[in-house]
Amino acid sequence: MKRLLYPMRTYLIVSGRIGGEVNVMAADWVTMVSADPFIIAVSISPKRYTHKLITRYKEFVVSVPTIEILRDVWLFGSRSRPGKLSEARVTFEKPVAVSVPLIKEAVANLECKVIGMHDYGDHTLFIGEVVAYTYNDKVFPDDEPKPGSGFILHIAKDKFTVEESSAVKLR
Repeated sequence: MKRLLYPMRTYLIVSGRIGGEVNVMAADWVTMVSADPFIIAVSISPKRYTHKLITRYKEFVVSVPTIEILRDVWLFGSRSRPGKLSEARVTFEKPVAVSVPLIKEAVANLECKVIGMHDYGDHTLFIGEVVAYTYNDKVFPDDEPKPGSGFILHIAKDKFTVEESSAVKLR
């Protein structure tokens, strides 16, 4: 039962090309694989258009949304490709090192080049080396996420919550 692992942070996966086809999907199954070099993984079903674009272009962006853009997160996670980008309120920005656009309203954007992919069950695990990143230093002061910044946690289906506004420090 996959819901035993929830709630999970929700991210936006941007794929495609600036000036060409672009797609955004919401994804919870994103994790860090290595700190040095900085490598992350995202698990995506082959049924998704994003899967097709990442397979074709070998690049993707992981955007970190907050509750302020939850409407768009829901749109990107619940609708398939045709017309959803025209309904979205987010703005695309030029990337630093890849050809996939960044989401301006996200508090961080991690630009990734695919260095590996493997099918596991009904999903493909895309391994991406982070080749550039941008972030809001008010949300990530001192290289740590600031509690109460509105990071989205997906509970199930259309239920979301945000993290607590305080942190528990053990020492």
